[in-house]
This record gives sequence, C-alpha cells and structure tokens, in this order.
Amino acid sequence: MVEEREQRNRRTTRPGDGVRRPTRRRMWALIALVALAAGACREPATGPGETTAPTGPVAAADFDLQGHRGARGLKPENTLPAFETALDLGVTTLEMDLHFTADGVVVVWHDPVIDVAKCAIDPAASNLEHDPRTAEDASLNLAQLTYDQLGAYRCDKNPDPSRFPEQSPAPTALAGRAYGIPTLVDVFEFVGRYTAAAEKTQDQRRNAADVRFNIETKRVRGDPATIGDGFDGESPGPFELAILAAIDEFGLSDRVTIQSFDHRSLRAVRKVDQSVGLAALTAGNQSFPADMAAWGATVWSPDHRAVTAARIAAAHEEGLLVVPWTVNDPERMESLVTLGVDGLITDRPDLAEDLVP
Repeated sequence: MVEEREQRNRRTTRPGDGVRRPTRRRMWALIALVALAAGACREPATGPGETTAPTGPVAAADFDLQGHRGARGLKPENTLPAFETALDLGVTTLEMDLHFTADGVVVVWHDPVIDVAKCAIDPAASNLEHDPRTAEDASLNLAQLTYDQLGAYRCDKNPDPSRFPEQSPAPTALAGRAYGIPTLVDVFEFVGRYTAAAEKTQDQRRNAADVRFNIETKRVRGDPATIGDGFDGESPGPFELAILAAIDEFGLSDRVTIQSFDHRSLRAVRKVDQSVGLAALTAGNQSFPADMAAWGATVWSPDHRAVTAARIAAAHEEGLLVVPWTVNDPERMESLVTLGVDGLITDRPDLAEDLVP
C-alpha cells in the first residue's frame, strides 16, 4: 500500500485532521511487542527439531482491520461508495449487515425498516407508495418489501451529523452515486470490479483481491418477523441458505465470516457448512468463549468496552480470535492493540490504517 499512502501524504488536508492518530512506527511497535510477549509466555509444545503452528494473538501482518458498514464515518453506511472508500483505505475486511426481502433477496442494510433519517425516494423512482416521509411504519419493513420496491430508495442521508461530521455523499470513482440498498451479490460483484479497476492503484487492487467479508445476519431472538422466513431456531432458514448460496456462487467460503448476535443463526449455519468462519457478537458485558468455541465459533466480537486482557486470554485459550466493535477513537485503538486483540471494527478506517501493512 506504499503507492497509495504516498499519494495521501501529499494532500494538504484529509478527514480526521486534528485528531491524534497512532503513528505507523508506534502502532507496529505495539503489535510486535504484544505478539512477542505472548510468544515468550507460551511453553513449547513440541520436542527438539519439531515445529508447530503459532497460537495466541495473530502476527502483526494478520491484524484484521474491518470497515464497519463499509466506512460509516466517511460515507453513507452499507452502500457501494462506503465499501469502495473502505477498500481505498486498505481495510482487510468489509463488515456489513444483511436482511431478507419479501421475495427472498439478501440485501445489505442494518435497520429492519427504511429510515427517513437515512433514505428518501429516489427522484427518478416512480413508486411513491412507500415514501418514508408518509408511509405507515409497517409498510417500510424490509421483510415486507420486494427487492424491486427497495430500488425506489436512495440512502445517502447522514442520520447524525454531530456523530459523523466527515460523512459525505459525494460520488466515488468507481461506484459513483450508487447509494441504493445493494444486494449481497452486488457487493461481491463490486469487489470483483474493483480488483480490475484502472482508477485504483496496484496496491489497492491487490488488497481488494484478498479482502474478507464479515456479514451479519440481523435475526433478533424473540422477534421472528424481523427476517420473516419461518426460521425454527435450529435448522438454517431460507435466509441463511440464500447467504450460503451466494458465498458458494462466488467461491468465497475461505474469505467470509458470518456474524450474529443471535447465535442460533450461527449454530444453524455450522450444521450445514464447516468452511465459513463464524463470529459470535455479544453486547454489554457478556463473555462466554468456551460455549462459543463448543458450537463452532471462530471469532468473538464483543463491545470494545467489555474487552480485558483476561477475557482475551480466555478466548485465545479456546482458539477464538477477538475482534471488538465499534472503535473510533485512536487512543482506544492503541489500548486494544496493547491488550492483544486480533483486529477491530471501526467506522473510521482512515484513523486506523496504520494497523495494517
């Protein structure tokens, strides 16, 4: 990514100017020291002349920088321009949310409804039946709308300018003004286009060819209507099966992690697929890594405020990577790296880009 960063360094201003950013040397030193300390504390498990795969915290080169909803702090969330911006910044993983339309299409969106704070009817659309300014709330549920109906919305509004002052709906080089709600297939195809785009540097294209996808099933325990596909809590529902079909279609099982707060969804996936990674999301002060590992989770993703060195050690002992959400403060990023996390999820990958090679 040297070429890309040299271009950025020549700019006079950039998003986040004035915010104390971790320097590359300082951040790499922190990651290296954490990895070295972890290695020094482990007893060798093999005899003389034998080798074994490393355990514990991942190597610095494998630190997983995830762009939350693409790059929500810089572009409207879960849109192709947001994912393009995250790729431009060199994230190792694109993080996104998934819902299921009434006609069975997996779409990339966080909320169960069309939110007037984020979306409006596209001026070019003819369907005004579900205008978020006037429609009844129930008629705006994604699970009740078809994919064609979703095509009437343009979601380029900033719902919280005080929280995301750098967010801009300006067009990007490749996605342009594609601020509609994309499908999961749209995102996979877009990343494929990015890898061959003349508008991008060689380093950017190379990174996109390896980028991972962390995709969240937005099931809600106790509210089956959120997805509305008849999920029984045990076997994968049409939602999970459609997600797995898209992953298989693009041959991405080795680059996809499925995450969820509803761990029933993850356990159901594991019953039919052993290849994709599974990330157990937790809120508040929850922590139960042994249980997660037992049913097949590979990653624990807690609220970053719940992360402690002891909990990281417990998760690593169970073979789980620790990737907390959602970290937007550079000093907090540094402290989490010092504690030994394996990655982090952020709205502002531009403030954390020194975490990756």
